[in-house]
Formats: sequence, C-alpha cells, structure tokens
Amino acid sequence: MAKRRENGVTIRAVAQKAGVSAMTVSNVINGAGGASAATVATVRAAIAELGYMPNLAARRLAKARATTVGLLYSNRRTPFLDAVLVGALRATNAHGLQLILRDGDGVTREEAERMAQDLVRSGADALLLIPPFAEQLAGSEILSTLGVPLAAIATGTAMPGVTTVRIDNQAAMMAITKQVIAEGHHRIAYVAGPDHYSVVAARLDGFHAAMRDTELREDDSLIVQHGEFDYASGVAAARTLLSRDDRPTAIICSSDDLAAGVIAQASHMGLRLPRDLTVTGFDDTILASRIWPPLTVVRQPVEDMAFRAAQCLIASLETTPGAVRDEIFEHAIVARESIAPAPGS
Repeated sequence: MAKRRENGVTIRAVAQKAGVSAMTVSNVINGAGGASAATVATVRAAIAELGYMPNLAARRLAKARATTVGLLYSNRRTPFLDAVLVGALRATNAHGLQLILRDGDGVTREEAERMAQDLVRSGADALLLIPPFAEQLAGSEILSTLGVPLAAIATGTAMPGVTTVRIDNQAAMMAITKQVIAEGHHRIAYVAGPDHYSVVAARLDGFHAAMRDTELREDDSLIVQHGEFDYASGVAAARTLLSRDDRPTAIICSSDDLAAGVIAQASHMGLRLPRDLTVTGFDDTILASRIWPPLTVVRQPVEDMAFRAAQCLIASLETTPGAVRDEIFEHAIVARESIAPAPGS
C-alpha cells in the first residue's frame, strides 16, 4: 500500500514517531476507532512536532462524503442562536462543508457529553459549541476521546482543549455600567442570568469593577442571578426589583432577551421609560432595535464570531490539527433611547 504523504511528511512517519500503527494515526485524525486519551494525545503531539498536515480533500474522498461540522445548541430559539446559525452556515458553505445540528437542554455535563458523542457518531468531523456546552465539555474526560477539534463562541473565558472566539465580557460590562453611572444613576440593579454560563461571572465582575471604580455603594439585594437568558426571566426579575419601595433607577441586563422582559414588566407596572427607568442589554440582537424604547447595548458581533469559529475548525482539519486558539473580538457600546439621566439628577 502506498504511503500517504502530505506536506512532505508521511502518515507512517507520524506513526513511527508516536509508536503506534498508521491505522491508529488515521483513526485519530478522522475521529474513528477507540484510541485511548493517552494515545490520542501522543499522536497529536507527533503530528504537531513533524508538521504533518492532513489533506481535507483526500479525507473527503476516503470517506466518500463531505466534511461535516456539528453544532450543539440549546433547544430554545433566540435571536442569538439565529445569528450563530447564519455565521456558521456562511463559513461551511464557503468551504463546501456540511453543517449538522443537535439540540438539547445541555445544562448538565452528562447531557452535553451525550450530544457531542452522538454528533461524532453521526459523522461530525468538528464541533462548534455555544454556551453552556463549552463550559460543560471543557475538562470532561470524554473530550480527548472524541478525536475531533472543538470551537466555542461567546464564552466568558478561554477553555482548555477548546478554541474560543469571544469578546472581553468583563471590560464590556464595565464600560456600559460606567455609561449608566455617568447619567447620574446611583441605585443600579443588575440581572445576571444563569450560573452555568461562563459569561455570567465575567460580566458580573465587570459590573462590580465599574461600581468600585466610581466609588458607588453596591446593594447585593439589587443583583438578580437566577433563571435563564430569556424574556420570562427578565419579567420575573423586574417584578421583584420594581416592587420594592426603594426601587432602582436603572437595571443593567446581561442579555437583550432579559432586558426585553424587564422593559415589558416595567411598562405593565405603569413606569414610563426611559424617564422613570433606564434599561440596558447585551449582544445587540435584532430584538434590541425593535422594541420600545430601543435598547442601549453592548454589541458583540455574534455572526462574525460564529463565522470565525467555524473557520478555525476548518483550519484545524486542513492544516493545523490539535491547534487551540483564544481569539478576542472587539465589542462596542450602541447608544439608543433606553438610557436617560436619573430622575431628579
């Protein structure tokens, strides 16, 4: 059988370097077989040291099908997810790849592991993750046994073994919080979202940092951290916060959906926005500019981030197996009508 030579290095050379068979090397590259985590790590180290670059076109011919990127996502449809799908499809279509989807709750590590394994068994050559799947799979014992590259977008931090494409969530939340403070607001509430997303901690850190830097006293009872990143959780948080005798003059939210729920509940309670209450969001999904008042937000370029994450996966398949990156995109503050000076300021 002819040796397979790519970039001047043969698959047999990789096998000799790793002390395994050529078939084992092929299985590790293609995510097939049942190699142990230690073997997978040894083969990938040999690939990196020798500069072996598997040819994606040859892999397609060998498998008689298109290379496939799998996307793990929560079964909740949101504008955020729509932007992710558009970005991922742009990248996979541009390279002639297929995109296959698996949805589920993904709240537990066991569920995330099951979904990832199911996608790989279904033929996925790489996995694209959105929170909280990256958080659940990072550090999982099955990660190395999957034998495919992984990339995640919109995480709060870099993840071991997973390429991440994100913004600096702490700096972004700090910036928008300081903008609210500059409008004279001192009694500021914060709606954080669910604990199992890494962005929740990063954004909350940014809020705390802004309050410290401006020497404002924080009231822990004004921080709501439960539920999901959704409209219903925003309604519930606003009902609690705005029923207080000492209600806040501003509510900073960790997602656009949360902010939309806050605005709806505030209007239901008779408040006139933004005169009586300032509200901000995070993401700049299409929802942010369609509600009244339109939201002042942190914009993270979700579609472009998903496109870039898919590109990283494709590069890992074509030229740089085993490479893990952490790429940080620029964020922006988009000012709209939902922010106003504090009452009486």
